[in-house]
Amino acid sequence: MAKPEIAFEEFLSEVASEYREFASGINKSLSEDGYKQKIEQKATGYFVGYLHPKTRRSILNFLFRKKALQVRIYADYCGQYLDFFEKFSPEMEKCVIKALPCKRLINPADCNPKCVTGYDFYIGENRYKKCRYNCFQFEVTAETAPILAEFINNEQNCRRAG
Repeated sequence: MAKPEIAFEEFLSEVASEYREFASGINKSLSEDGYKQKIEQKATGYFVGYLHPKTRRSILNFLFRKKALQVRIYADYCGQYLDFFEKFSPEMEKCVIKALPCKRLINPADCNPKCVTGYDFYIGENRYKKCRYNCFQFEVTAETAPILAEFINNEQNCRRAG
């Protein structure tokens, strides 16, 4: 028997009230661009993924860690808006620093050949070669929400342009 579909409102009810507008805005923008959402119940809470049906590529996930809302962004076009990373707060840069390195960028033989290559980019003078699956995963806070919204918008615009 198929699992019943989870409504976005169920996920939203678990989001802290001060971040519901942020999550709703992102959901609306991605839906208008044709992204399909998939909502699952995980041990840590709801997980919402957004996949474009034509490209079959994910753009982001909402997830909960330690009861806090987090966003994981798949920044396939980050090379086209590198100056944006200068806006990262020190806390956001710490998240990038803690992310695992991309084995395919360092030594391709060390990683599964089917794994999608990560990101090679700079924040200031610091070069990072990070795995795409945890590089841009941030907690949503009052400080990060506007930066994350701009980040997602940058990625959406680049993907639309192709």
